[in-house]
Amino acid sequence: MIKRTLFFGNPAYLSTKNEQLVVNFPEEEKEEKTVPIEDLGFVVLENPQITITNGLLMKLVQNKTAVITCDKQHLPCSFVQPLVGHTEQTVRYRYQLDASVPLKKNLWQQTVSAKIYNQALHLKSRGKYSLKLERWSKEVKSGDTQNHEAIAAAHYFQNLFKNLDGFSRNQKGLPPNNLLNYGYAILRAITARAIVSSGMLPSVGIFHHNKYNAFSLADDVMEPYRPYVDALVYDIVESGCNIEELTTNIKAELLMIPALDVVIDDKQSPLMVAMSRTTNSLYECFEGISRKILYPEFE
Repeated sequence: MIKRTLFFGNPAYLSTKNEQLVVNFPEEEKEEKTVPIEDLGFVVLENPQITITNGLLMKLVQNKTAVITCDKQHLPCSFVQPLVGHTEQTVRYRYQLDASVPLKKNLWQQTVSAKIYNQALHLKSRGKYSLKLERWSKEVKSGDTQNHEAIAAAHYFQNLFKNLDGFSRNQKGLPPNNLLNYGYAILRAITARAIVSSGMLPSVGIFHHNKYNAFSLADDVMEPYRPYVDALVYDIVESGCNIEELTTNIKAELLMIPALDVVIDDKQSPLMVAMSRTTNSLYECFEGISRKILYPEFE
């Protein structure tokens, strides 16, 4: 079942009754609305004047619904996660924490290779075929010691948005960097939610390890999924709409990321479901059941 994403950009009072999320709009003459909590996968809270009851927060967390709050720039900045995301959480933590350095280097090699290959497939779908990316995806070594990930990313974005004067991928750079930032933040929350549901720590990565980063593993696992966000942003740019600011319509399109169709293990699946398969396969690698992370292939 595809879980719903709710976005709140206006002042609202959110509470719960009879296992429903209840929405009231104090500054508008709108009737009360209700949504079954079991249907929700993500709730995005953007307006600083939103009030949410503790009872609702508790039920959302118990349902493994990701509650995302936004900062003054309207970008997602926090993610509420449950303390217990899986019944075998303790033993799964142990397998993750005990993972050997060679294993983590191999997992990062697989991740970078999958990311570069998906970037190559995305460019190919836009008529911008890159032999370099396909070749680099096969040349990634254990631990990506030659930094193919960064080299490929620079080449990829130069070709993807080469018609936009002055564009380079930079968080504080020119549009559509603002759209990419928003999309990646949503993707990060999707990944963190799946990691917690698979009984692992999102803060303990296989490559990323900044002590100030609470979502290092999410930043690792989401890498091969980034081209799906890039594709959505590319379509928005090509539509000719104003991308100087994140309008409500643009945000609505980017909030469709969890429901995007992806192909994983030769089967079509919503992205958020595919992500759960990826994180579960990662845990199996930590446990020693498998040696391969299951990632989608861009089509």
